[in-house]
Amino acid sequence: MPDNPRPARQRMGRALRQSGRGARWLTRGTRAHPDVAATLLAVLMFIIGWSTISQSHAVTASVMPLLAAMSVAPLLIMRRAPFVAWVVSAVGALVWIPLPRLADAPMPWPVVHFLILLAAILVAAMYAQLRLVAAVLAGSVLLFLAAMPDGMKPWALGAAIIVAFGLLTRWLVLSRRALAVQEEETEVERARRAVVEERSRIARELHDVVAHHMSMVVVQAQTAPYRVADLTPEAKGEFVAIEESARAALQEVRGVLGVLREEGAPVQTAPQPTLAELPALLESSRSAGMDLSWHLGLPHEDCPPGTGLVLHRVLQESLANASRHSPGASVRVDLVRVHPADAPAGALLTVATSPSSSAGSRERGGGNGIPGMRTRVEAVGGTLTAGPTAEGGFAVTASVPLTDRPRLGE
Repeated sequence: MPDNPRPARQRMGRALRQSGRGARWLTRGTRAHPDVAATLLAVLMFIIGWSTISQSHAVTASVMPLLAAMSVAPLLIMRRAPFVAWVVSAVGALVWIPLPRLADAPMPWPVVHFLILLAAILVAAMYAQLRLVAAVLAGSVLLFLAAMPDGMKPWALGAAIIVAFGLLTRWLVLSRRALAVQEEETEVERARRAVVEERSRIARELHDVVAHHMSMVVVQAQTAPYRVADLTPEAKGEFVAIEESARAALQEVRGVLGVLREEGAPVQTAPQPTLAELPALLESSRSAGMDLSWHLGLPHEDCPPGTGLVLHRVLQESLANASRHSPGASVRVDLVRVHPADAPAGALLTVATSPSSSAGSRERGGGNGIPGMRTRVEAVGGTLTAGPTAEGGFAVTASVPLTDRPRLGE
């Protein structure tokens, strides 16, 4: 009965898989540690060269290891300094010429030295500077023409072919690198365009939703005095205030959404609010029915535009929070100039709300109002505190320096 061939095939398959894993491990190791690979190759070539010198040259055994080391030395520096490696190999070739050679030796050098010299020519053509590549070509051609016997002088043409092959490989590598860079730039541009298109889409959606409803508020506030009979002057004033607030909000929404549009598209711009607009903001809030009092002790000329914008936004958000969470409560606003010790002059804005018995005061936040105010204040080097007061109300305090800084939030 014939033997079952399956175990033999299985053993052969395991052996092939193990050899394949070993080859992959060796490849990864040489890529990760090229200097180690070059050293191992140099040791291998040193052993081969030492043992084969006696086949081509009649030298004493004591100098054989020195000559073998001279031949393989370029391998250790070829990766980091290809031109220097070629110079070392070429000078070593000149050292071999006067040494006594056996009659049947085909060339003035041992095979190991010749192979390493060819490798040095190729690597120099691939990685050295172009002006040095010309020197490598000229030196190699002259060396082969002067040292080679007549039958091997065509190796001078071979050196030129090796240089040409190295230059072609060099050009291909550089072309692939340039193509990879171009593909990466194209991908980055494609991603940037996708972001711009998404921003534009978001801007359109927000404009369609927000602007539509804000425009409806404006229209309703404008037409209310004509649609509703027997309105008191106070009610008409309320509708006018609603219209003005809605128009201002609509203008600011359009200005903010402008930054989301396509690059190069016209953006609606308007001057950003500063301290000069604080009285108008306060009057508008009082007209809306808020029990509001204030003291503005800082001239707007003394405040940089970026800091004035921050203070305006903090006051705007604080008044909105007060009307939403503490309806019916009185609000006190104070803006004064302060002079901290060992620090530049600054501005101190305080928005304090009295206790409120309204049901709205029991509402809890959860939005980004206070974190947003704190971010703005910290961006200009200031600090912001917000929390309940001892009397049961709520206070927001922003302290900002009056040093000039870039404009924010615009």
